[in-house]
Amino acid sequence: MKTALTIAGSDTCGGAGIQADIKTMTTNGVYAMSAITALTAQNTTGVTGITDVTPEFLKLELDTVITDIRPDAVKIGMVSASELIKVIAETIKKYDLKNVVVDPVMVATSGSKLISDDAIGTLKEYLLPLATVITPNIPEGEVLADMKISSPEDMIIAAEKINKAYGCAVLMKGGHSMNDANDLLFRDGTYKWFNGKRIDNPNTHGTGCTLSSAIASNLAKGRDLDTSVEKAKNYISGALAAMLDLGAGSGPMNHAFAVNGEY
Repeated sequence: MKTALTIAGSDTCGGAGIQADIKTMTTNGVYAMSAITALTAQNTTGVTGITDVTPEFLKLELDTVITDIRPDAVKIGMVSASELIKVIAETIKKYDLKNVVVDPVMVATSGSKLISDDAIGTLKEYLLPLATVITPNIPEGEVLADMKISSPEDMIIAAEKINKAYGCAVLMKGGHSMNDANDLLFRDGTYKWFNGKRIDNPNTHGTGCTLSSAIASNLAKGRDLDTSVEKAKNYISGALAAMLDLGAGSGPMNHAFAVNGEY
């Protein structure tokens, strides 16, 4: 069985973070492992508290799991402190980890800021150059490309700037502020659009975590990046279309929409 490791924060309401990652990896057919970067107190309406783990403990988490069960892919989500980002980057290089998917989480669906300004600089310098692919939404793409994104053409320009700056493939997610669910994959000087179907569901808590984890799961199984993105988009469409409705705010998706069986 192929394996995937999520390095991210915990979400108490289970719709995002490592909880969403583990659900996604499991339902996408790989064995999920985790290293927790932070504890958050959050629900569908917002984040009320964040407590980071220490760099020393994160290093211990990573070394302990990787030396026993080596991951075939790695998904990196919320990392709010510079020293934690450096630990992750050092670990990727130390163990020569492959299929690294970075979801550059900066703001929660609820609008709460999840990363410090200095950590954004560290993310750019240390982690993005090690990524196979990164999955920014429009606001995150604006930060990484240092430009306003207000059209599909802007998405192409921004993705090319990010690709040239850090050398990783860029999946720019288009659904955040434009009226579509079309994502742009840019790499090696070329781009490809992945068209999605807009699903009228206000419950989108954890969509970014879920998409990046599904991509990592497919890469772990040996699929190429285009196929991994396509299958991940199909999975997230199914999870949204299941129309789970929990919580008072932007609720979670049904990650288990395709799970059938005796148990």
